[in-house]
Amino acid sequence: MSKNEDFIEVLGARVHNLKDIDVRIPRDKLVVITGLSGSGKSSLAFDTIYAEGQRRYIETFSAYARQFLGSLERPDVDKIEGLSPVIAIEQKTTSKSPRSTVGTITEIYDFLRLLYARASDAYSYNTGEKMVSYSDDQIKELIISDFADKKVSVLAPVVRSRKGHYRELFEQIAKQGFVKVRVDGEVREIVKGMKVDRYKNHDIEIVIDRLKIPNNSSETDSDKNLDKRITETITTAMYHGDDVLQVLDNDSGETRYFSRSLMCPSSGISYPNPEPNNFSFNSPKGMCPRCKGLGKLYEVNLLKIVPNPKLSIKKGALAPHGPQKNNWIFKQLELIAERFNFKLTDPWETIPQEAKNIIFFGGNEKFEINSKALGITRNYKIDFEGVATFIQNTFEANETKSLKRWAKDYMEKIPCPECNGTRLRKESLYFKVNGKNIAELAQMDILELAAWFKDLDKNLSETQRKIASEIIKEVRTRLQFLIDVGLTYLALDRGSKSLSGGEAQRIRLATQIGSQLVGVLYILDEPSIGLHQRDNERLIYSLQNLRDIGNSVLVVEHDKDMIESADYVIDIGPAAGRHGGEIVSVGSPDEIKNQKTLTADYLNGTKKIEIPQKHREGNGKSLMLKGATGNNLKNVSVEFPLGKMIGITGVSGSGKSTLINETLYPILNAHFFNGVKRPMPYKKIEGLEHIDKVINIDQSPIGRTPRSNPATYTGVWSEIRNLFAMTPEALIRGYKPGRFSFNVPGGRCETCKGAGLRVIEMNFLPDVYVECETCQGKRFNRETLEIRYKGKSIYDVLKMTINEASDFFENIPKIYRKIKTIKDVGLGYITLGQQSTTLSGGEAQRIKLATELSKRDTGKTFYILDEPTTGLHFEDIRVLLIVLNQLADKGNTVLIIEHNMDVIKTMDYLIDIGPEGGNKGGKIVATGTPEEIAENKKSYTARFLKKELQEN
Repeated sequence: MSKNEDFIEVLGARVHNLKDIDVRIPRDKLVVITGLSGSGKSSLAFDTIYAEGQRRYIETFSAYARQFLGSLERPDVDKIEGLSPVIAIEQKTTSKSPRSTVGTITEIYDFLRLLYARASDAYSYNTGEKMVSYSDDQIKELIISDFADKKVSVLAPVVRSRKGHYRELFEQIAKQGFVKVRVDGEVREIVKGMKVDRYKNHDIEIVIDRLKIPNNSSETDSDKNLDKRITETITTAMYHGDDVLQVLDNDSGETRYFSRSLMCPSSGISYPNPEPNNFSFNSPKGMCPRCKGLGKLYEVNLLKIVPNPKLSIKKGALAPHGPQKNNWIFKQLELIAERFNFKLTDPWETIPQEAKNIIFFGGNEKFEINSKALGITRNYKIDFEGVATFIQNTFEANETKSLKRWAKDYMEKIPCPECNGTRLRKESLYFKVNGKNIAELAQMDILELAAWFKDLDKNLSETQRKIASEIIKEVRTRLQFLIDVGLTYLALDRGSKSLSGGEAQRIRLATQIGSQLVGVLYILDEPSIGLHQRDNERLIYSLQNLRDIGNSVLVVEHDKDMIESADYVIDIGPAAGRHGGEIVSVGSPDEIKNQKTLTADYLNGTKKIEIPQKHREGNGKSLMLKGATGNNLKNVSVEFPLGKMIGITGVSGSGKSTLINETLYPILNAHFFNGVKRPMPYKKIEGLEHIDKVINIDQSPIGRTPRSNPATYTGVWSEIRNLFAMTPEALIRGYKPGRFSFNVPGGRCETCKGAGLRVIEMNFLPDVYVECETCQGKRFNRETLEIRYKGKSIYDVLKMTINEASDFFENIPKIYRKIKTIKDVGLGYITLGQQSTTLSGGEAQRIKLATELSKRDTGKTFYILDEPTTGLHFEDIRVLLIVLNQLADKGNTVLIIEHNMDVIKTMDYLIDIGPEGGNKGGKIVATGTPEEIAENKKSYTARFLKKELQEN
């Protein structure tokens, strides 16, 4: 290989904020791209290298195929040489479908379906007996041997435990030449007009033949004739009985079942021969008929219909209908009140239960009322659908989204009562391998499942072992890859919708390692997100393994361990936004440490995030959550001291998100803002009176369209538009704030509809974006741009950086406060009008944080942040901690779920959950200051925290 072929060369990259950079990336190495958030790392890795690789791949297709795929825009780069096929493993690629699970996306569940279809034993759901199936020859031999010297009747079952008079069926049987049937155990001749009681369940079998089975084994002509007759009888019985027949011993009355399909020898129930689809919850053959394979159902929650039983119906006890009105529903309720002798002004809790049942579930009833005063009797009729029934029917049958949403407010998601949340039909759950059905395997965590598969060979029969050996090998390999990337705590039935970005990315990484491709360029976006330091080593090993089999691995990352384990590091900076986009330094980790850069300063210890001299005392009050049992939590009771910075730590999957995001936050949100999300199970919560609101800052993106930007998201744009509408010139012209919006007609340029760009469709080539010739990219029409505030038009304001805008609007408190907060979280370099789609993950989350921080706090606010260090460089984390500390200094409580040791070591109080992930987690391992936790022998966090504290 020549020297040039050892590198991927990027020449003249100008995507987003990249400043015409040239970079050589060594092939077949683990290369880390690092730098401040917003410096241009993703612009280089994903928007330049990956985008070009994808575009070249699509260009290999014919013009005909490309018209369906759409063409990709060529990134703004002069040339990329030495590019391999590219696979990007990002954090937002997992399916959000409720039918997608860890098992389906890793394809392990597909192998399990194959295992159960080919090597399982079936059991009867009636008797628990092992199911049997026979060929016609086996059935004939069993009849001759088991019924020797007996008179038997061969029957074909046609009706099993169903109601009906069956007159037409009897006529049809007679037309086919049969003269006798057995009805409910009694053999009867078919007569004209014959029928049975239509309101009772019946079992009906056709008598196909009556035989005397001889008691000898000699080959006589009569035996040959009998042999032929039995064969024909079996074929006829199987045809009419849908592959099942019965043999009745005429003397004893005992019945034996025989079937070509799997069948219970005692009760006669049969299953179809298994196919992989019988174990798929996404196929009609395998899915539970009640929940359609989703495992959950929406059911009306009566407590939501009557949230306050002390109210009367007249005052609005029935939440869906509100206070009494003069309509048909309340007239029916008055009738029910008359019938059950109560008044609509009585509190709900005093109403008779029978009346409540009719109000909830409906009923039809006629009744009389005698009026002694008038001396007459009047007849009335209740014909009421029922409030709960109406809500259920509205949800299931109505196609109007708003009505469905209304109905959902009074419902809750519950595990399907038919399949108990397993998603599969009953028959599928009675196929077992080594005593376990497929749903039981899907519920095990990865570590437990790997242990089960390890010893599986020893517990299978010789035939099963032969059939299953390849499947078992494949499953073991895939499970090992998931273990290697630290996902030991996940279960195959975990919905992909509930996975974090980091988990989804590592699942894809495990899948790629399993594919064993070589010569590929893999690009990963912060794979260490959501990963405890303990599991980080395994992740690094997996990436090195991907490199060692012959691939190039390019990782955008801030993690110190990952940078130090790389073969080559590219540091982008020196700052962020328009002040970044340059290559600051390149080389091995040791070479990088010797440079005079911000990254080098943090790597070699010149700069570090300082540990506070003393921890906050808090306000002496606390929030107490008791008896939390959601997911893997083991009846956890935990105290949150208020007025402090609280860190929630623990290995991945230990229960941090369940405790905070799924239990604590929904409780607080429901209490303060009537949030509808149902918390995971808990016993009680104490201390709510000590806080006055909760703010949750999660990792969801701030906007998905180019029209969304920091100014519109934070709400400051409305204030800026109001300011422009109040200028003297705007008042003279009668311009309202809407005039200064680029999203609605009026003040915007109508040629480009306020986008500033026009799209030229090029059919077989990528669409071309050109500056709008009418407004020259300024988004507004000439009249709107004539309005100026302090010499600047509305477009000039959009182009300002946060730092510039902060100075410009210094004297307008409403605007300044919001802009200053964005500046304080380290985003002074982005522009007010920067498209949301061009913001990095770290930038988007900090804008969200800034939006919340700009709202006035009371000193009694409870802030919840889930891994706020996502996408942040060491320096960004330092700036972020300054802002969060300011919040806590005002008396607020700041709770952070975090793995980053730089954040954990600065907390006032830590709650460590674990000790392991999945089933072996869910307990409080330790609580206290970072120094106290570091001495705990049971905590995995302690080992890394101790090292961090000693280094400072």
